[in-house]
Amino acid sequence: MDTMTMEILKKIILSGHADWCVSLFMPTHRAGRKMEQDPIRFKNLLREVEERLVAKGLRSPEARAMLEAPRRLLLDTAFWQRQSDGLAMFFTKSQLDFFRLPYPFDELVVISRRFHVKPLLPFLTGDGRFYILALSQNGVRLLEGTRDAVDEINFETAPQSLSEAFLVEPSEKQLQFHTGTPSGAGMRRRAMFFGHDATKEEKNRITRWFSMIDKELSKLLEGGKSPLVLAGVEYLLSLYREANTCPHLVDKGIPGNPEELRPEELHSHAWTIVQPVFIQSRQKAAADYLKLAGTGQTATRVEEVIPAAIQGRVEILFVALGVQVWGRFDPNAYTVHVHDALEPGDEDLLDLAAIHSWLNRGVVYAVAPEDMPGGNHLAAIFRY
Repeated sequence: MDTMTMEILKKIILSGHADWCVSLFMPTHRAGRKMEQDPIRFKNLLREVEERLVAKGLRSPEARAMLEAPRRLLLDTAFWQRQSDGLAMFFTKSQLDFFRLPYPFDELVVISRRFHVKPLLPFLTGDGRFYILALSQNGVRLLEGTRDAVDEINFETAPQSLSEAFLVEPSEKQLQFHTGTPSGAGMRRRAMFFGHDATKEEKNRITRWFSMIDKELSKLLEGGKSPLVLAGVEYLLSLYREANTCPHLVDKGIPGNPEELRPEELHSHAWTIVQPVFIQSRQKAAADYLKLAGTGQTATRVEEVIPAAIQGRVEILFVALGVQVWGRFDPNAYTVHVHDALEPGDEDLLDLAAIHSWLNRGVVYAVAPEDMPGGNHLAAIFRY
């Protein structure tokens, strides 16, 4: 499993178990000698999981049985040859989910009564990831990117070409692309479009195909707030915008024939487009928080923020990465108990606040402690 949809994440986040839930994170590598070390690193982490499960009271046979499914991956050569920059895995004795993501996680193992998803915050938050939809008549590519990396993700549910969309071979009347080579050795070929005299019927066919793509893409991105960047010749991008229903499609696209661009090149172009969007959004949210501080519409204490997040009252939340606040939330009394040190049954309350804010459609920014507005570990703006 690699497609991290809202529904899959909700299943993981909301999973409550009488048994122990294991959350495992580690960096991985796409190629080279370091890639050969990834299974060894994973094996060592599973050994740590077994030791900690036994320390929590499981008998050794029970702990080994719980690790059977993830240990089978050690023998799956193809699994380790298809890694990205980070691996996130969640499992119990009856469940196993994993994501290979373009994000270099630090090594971490958390065992508790629910899954720990704080390291995923860069993917869940307001400035964590973006998508690139590369369009040509011959193919469709969907890529998922972060600031540092990009991955091509499975998008086979959508028709992959205009001919596939209508189950016919392309006709001579259909829009054609031609790739010409500019003069000068070593210069990149540029795509030229020869179809501006296309008939209305041909345009309608392309728009209908794009509506099919949009429908499948909407399912994949449902509920998310990540920006979507289009790549393709301007004529196709213009037609796709007519079919688009994604609320986070950015105005600027990547012009030219995307078939000639590697994923890393598409990522570079897209990042220059989305970075200002991310920065502007975060800066505005921080300014709004500072403006509202002291009015009763903001809060910094977990005792206030967590109940508000669960009730759906948190509109914007800043949370510090790399910081833990240990304690427990009592759903019956609706109270939060904060502890100076980790106690049995505790969880990271910052994680809890962030997750419930996100589940209730709040915007969450996970930032370094020094970038927190107001200098606290939490900074929330309430809807009401």
